[in-house]
Amino acid sequence: MSRPHDNPAPMPAPMDILLQTLDLEKLEENLFRGRSPQVGWQRVFGGQVIGQALVAAQRTVSEGRYVHSLHAYFMRPGDPAVPIIYDVDRIRDGSSFATRRVVAIQHGKAIFALSASFQFDEDGFDHQIAMPDVAPPESLMGEQDIKEQFLVNAPEAVRRYWERPRPIEIRPVSLKHYFSRDRLEPVQDVWVKAVGTVPDERHIQAAVLAYISDMTLLDTALYAHGTSVFDRDLQVASLDHAMWFHRPCRMDDWLLYTQDSPSAFGARGMTRGSLFDRSGVLIASVAQEGLIRKKASE
Repeated sequence: MSRPHDNPAPMPAPMDILLQTLDLEKLEENLFRGRSPQVGWQRVFGGQVIGQALVAAQRTVSEGRYVHSLHAYFMRPGDPAVPIIYDVDRIRDGSSFATRRVVAIQHGKAIFALSASFQFDEDGFDHQIAMPDVAPPESLMGEQDIKEQFLVNAPEAVRRYWERPRPIEIRPVSLKHYFSRDRLEPVQDVWVKAVGTVPDERHIQAAVLAYISDMTLLDTALYAHGTSVFDRDLQVASLDHAMWFHRPCRMDDWLLYTQDSPSAFGARGMTRGSLFDRSGVLIASVAQEGLIRKKASE
């Protein structure tokens, strides 16, 4: 006869964990609590804080208003072991636009601040830049192929990055920067896709897209210097993050995240990104500046 502990409950799927992470607990009007998945990270992933803060702001706006832009600053590293409190300031509710400011707090101190603007859907002018002509995701190596063929001899930090179960699958058009110290052009194209089902609800889809927007972006600023975020001699962290949501997008297919870094200076790297759906529709634009500082020699 089997005992209850002989058949442990299966682990939740990574996407289910992400959706639970984004489903904040309401403590009081304009006050929410979020938690971090316990996956061994030393600090909270920036995309998680952006997504949770956006969810907090969304829950204070009237029905039919959707985020069109957000601007955020990272002030302190988040502690994954401690809940994050999100305090929302309802700055303005106009006839067309609503503005919210969210401060994320841990240990009594602000670790992150986000401002977001929401708008009712309107008709208007419509144009966009073209999506780059790159190899489709089906022609690229999947994560399992990368693990089997490349990870055996990869640096430990790279192996840990790829071996961890994630709610988003990543398929870089080129893998050269993961295994090379060559100085490369500071550009990259990455296909990204939700692993699992994202509910067909625009607020949730926007929060997941915000989570994705912090993935791989800062890496691009390091390509021109023959290094990567896996270099233990570097201190790398997001400083600020801005995102513009141009058009609604379902999360059930691949998205192309095309990125470039126009400048690095003063221990900071600037990166930009455009997110396209498979048909070439530009759904969002992103800009970020990050700290890329060489650690002092011991």
